[in-house]
Amino acid sequence: MPIKTIETQPFPDQKPGTSGLRKRVAHYQQLHYVENYVQSIFDVLEGTDGQTLVMGGDGRFFNKEAIQTAMKIAAAHGFGRVIVGQNGLLSTPAASHLIRHNKAFGGLVFSASHNPGGPDGDFGIKYNISNGGPAPERITNAVFARSKEITSFRITEEPDVDLSSVGTQKLDDMTVEVVDPVADYADLMQTLFDFAALHGLFASGFRMKFDAMYAITGPYAKAILEGMLGAPEGTVINALPLPDFGGGHPDPNLVYAKDLFDELMAPDAPDFGAASDGDGDRNLIIGRNRFVTPSDSLALLAANAHHAPGYAKGITGIARSMPTSAAADRVAEKLGIEMHETPTGWKFFGNLLDAGRVTICGEESAGTGSDHVREKDGLWAVLLWLNILAARKQGVDEIVREHWKTYGRNYYTRHDYEEIETAKAEAVMEHLRTQLGELPGQNFGSLTVAAADDFSYLDPIDGSLAEHQGLRVIFADGSRIVVRLSGTGTVGATLRLYIERYVGPDGDHDVETQEALSELIGLTSELTNIHRLTGRDAPTVIT
Repeated sequence: MPIKTIETQPFPDQKPGTSGLRKRVAHYQQLHYVENYVQSIFDVLEGTDGQTLVMGGDGRFFNKEAIQTAMKIAAAHGFGRVIVGQNGLLSTPAASHLIRHNKAFGGLVFSASHNPGGPDGDFGIKYNISNGGPAPERITNAVFARSKEITSFRITEEPDVDLSSVGTQKLDDMTVEVVDPVADYADLMQTLFDFAALHGLFASGFRMKFDAMYAITGPYAKAILEGMLGAPEGTVINALPLPDFGGGHPDPNLVYAKDLFDELMAPDAPDFGAASDGDGDRNLIIGRNRFVTPSDSLALLAANAHHAPGYAKGITGIARSMPTSAAADRVAEKLGIEMHETPTGWKFFGNLLDAGRVTICGEESAGTGSDHVREKDGLWAVLLWLNILAARKQGVDEIVREHWKTYGRNYYTRHDYEEIETAKAEAVMEHLRTQLGELPGQNFGSLTVAAADDFSYLDPIDGSLAEHQGLRVIFADGSRIVVRLSGTGTVGATLRLYIERYVGPDGDHDVETQEALSELIGLTSELTNIHRLTGRDAPTVIT
């Protein structure tokens, strides 16, 4: 069939956020909205003729339609091959691996990650580059600029591709290879972890519950945990990916995975509980009677990674996003390895990973990963935890307590104010920003401000500068307050307040978190004036 050039009008709002372009489904369903954005991505890329693209998503509503459109534009643009997951399914870390494994030019990930799905939910498209990681800002900025001036797109009029069966098809001159979405990823996991030891762990009577939240990780967890490692059937729950995630919110935190938390706190709790999010890149870790914060999980995984075969020689460094607690910093110091503090967004880890400067990375928003891919990886984190449990022959609570006795504890919380009017959210930021220069040296009760700034990051690999990445108030005892606007929402703005207090190895590690942070929480409200400026009495979510 012939390739058509279709005239279009630019949309003013196609600026990618932290992880691609996320909007409501109805917004994406506007005439030519998908076509404009995909064509804008291809227009700013050079040397694409004959190249390979990877495509897939988390199975949310509108996933298949968007993939079909993108493939037809890719064929019209001259790409030689598209590798796509069966039924359009690919977890984000699996997509990253397929890009790297096949030496692809890049890939399109169709997901809004942990955001709700369904006809009234969210949708997203993200471009990943040849290293498997999210496109850097020089590309996303160019895409946005192109989207504001685009006047036409090119598309083949061929019928839709059959994505239901593994195999090879043609779309005009482009080859479409439909692949098992799990197989290559499962093979990769076997190179990193001791599957024999993990099989023995489950054979010994170890009990686990994994909540896939009706999202993409279900097929992966079923295949690996129950199929390859011998976990009893029913270990993985809510395993079938659904377009609306079963009406739930696929964000693995203590609000949306409360049933799992309650089960792990019950008298007859399993030994271990875990969950992952919409596209499979986040994780929740809970032991029997012990929730592990994402910041602590990053530190614990880094300190114990050597128990897994893939990391037996040690790790070269650790990177964390700026709002993530400093727990991992103390691990890096003891190991004598590099520690990097970056802005929020996995794309900022890519250069460090590619240069071999770090091995393990993490964000407080439940994302951890390593140099095996260039995305955070929820199931990878779960498997590494299992490998550590098998090797140390201890429970989660015991391992966590021993860690605190060695490194101290960073009490840590995040207060989210979601779907605030953008002007009000910006007013909160500006209210604190105007105080930054005056805060150092001031005393607030038992706290003395040591430094205050608007965080910026100079990439040590390529020299790029990222500014205005969040407001920090740092105290003399190592406590911190961080305030930033999130880039993952689709309606209004989300204000995130991060509050952290460090207690040394000999301190009290058993205080309830919000109580331990009560003085800092009160001071945060005072410094930001958030309740008056937003009209909100309390956060939407506390984690």
